Amino acid sequence: MTNRSEELFHRAQQKIPGGVNSPVRAFRGLGITPPFITSGSGSHIRDVDGRDYIDYVGSWGPLIFGHAHPKVLEAIRRTLEHGTSFGAPTELELQMAERICDMVPSVDMVRMVNSGTEAAMSAVRLARGVTGRDAIVKFAGCYHGHADSFLIRAGSGALTLGVPDSPGVPHKLAADTLIADYNDLESVAALFATHPQRIAAAIVEPVAGNMGVVPPAPGFLQGLRRICDEHGSLLIFDEVITGFRLGRGGAQERFGVLPDLTVLGKIVGGGLPAAAYGGRRDVMEQLAPSGPIYQAGTLSGNPLAMSAGMAQLDLLEQDKPWDRLEGTSSRLESGFREIINAMGLRLAVNRVGSMMTVFFADPEVKNYSDTARAQTQRHAAFCREMLQRGVYLAPSQFEALFISVAHSEQDVERTLEAAQASLAKAFTS
Repeated sequence: MTNRSEELFHRAQQKIPGGVNSPVRAFRGLGITPPFITSGSGSHIRDVDGRDYIDYVGSWGPLIFGHAHPKVLEAIRRTLEHGTSFGAPTELELQMAERICDMVPSVDMVRMVNSGTEAAMSAVRLARGVTGRDAIVKFAGCYHGHADSFLIRAGSGALTLGVPDSPGVPHKLAADTLIADYNDLESVAALFATHPQRIAAAIVEPVAGNMGVVPPAPGFLQGLRRICDEHGSLLIFDEVITGFRLGRGGAQERFGVLPDLTVLGKIVGGGLPAAAYGGRRDVMEQLAPSGPIYQAGTLSGNPLAMSAGMAQLDLLEQDKPWDRLEGTSSRLESGFREIINAMGLRLAVNRVGSMMTVFFADPEVKNYSDTARAQTQRHAAFCREMLQRGVYLAPSQFEALFISVAHSEQDVERTLEAAQASLAKAFTS
């Protein structure tokens, strides 16, 4: 029988580098051809060969209500009738700005952009402009997009491919990116002590999601806030993944720590390309045209993305699904733990809200060094087996599994049945 995904992937490799438009999609870590997806509905996706999967990628996090939610689709259709983009102000982008400022505790003003990379890059430029300093602190294994400042000991696809330091990043720029260890305040304090009056900002995923899910240790985020305050530096939370997923106000509301700037993405676009950065009024007013720090974008705040994002934020406000997400996610986590314990395996299961990673590593994973010890070949074997059993997981040890409102009790049970068989196969092959 013809495998259409293999045909398409072969064609794609002739015209697209590696055959994909984002590296982790190539399934290189699994050593197999990626399935080409043709449709999605609720918690399921379908490939071009007609295979159906329970989906725990969810477009890498945006689809908190699952694929093709009727209210999101209707909002897009309604907006589409009036045009796609104008390069001019619209009421939709104002409504989105007002909604974000209402929902995210630290945000007084917000600027819309088109991707998480663009938002993080712009937030760092703003921090540098406001403070008059050049250096930033980032954390090993955290990923903030592919801007030059961030591709140093990065997470996500860079870890998957084994190239966390990318060629093409100027040495002088790399020298202004200082690397600390996640969940290690001493490493942060040491950098600030070594580089007094040089550090514009520290940028962090408040819950790491791009080296796999790693929660902040008690007091870690509070300590970052204190250190930044002591040195006159800004604290930037990258909530591209955690924003609106971990609660109405994201991780900052969940953990009670307010940053100076917040980077948002994924859920804010409802599945279309959209992102944002926002924060304190006195900082945000330094952006052009109010202030001297320049940033612009032709498609920023475009109506289609704003309508999809607003529809999804409306659903969040109406349904308040976080307790339901917690319940489903907790059942999935406890099921994995029961299977792992019954099989006598030493694997870590890290979960925060509806984000989860099963690490093929020792039972405690709290930073980049711990994740780097993962048995990636066994993890790859596990993912291949799960795919064969109709469960679509992120094809990388260093990514999160996302639970949506659409995932049912039956989905969870089917997933755990597949996991038991797949783990057995992974540890005997």
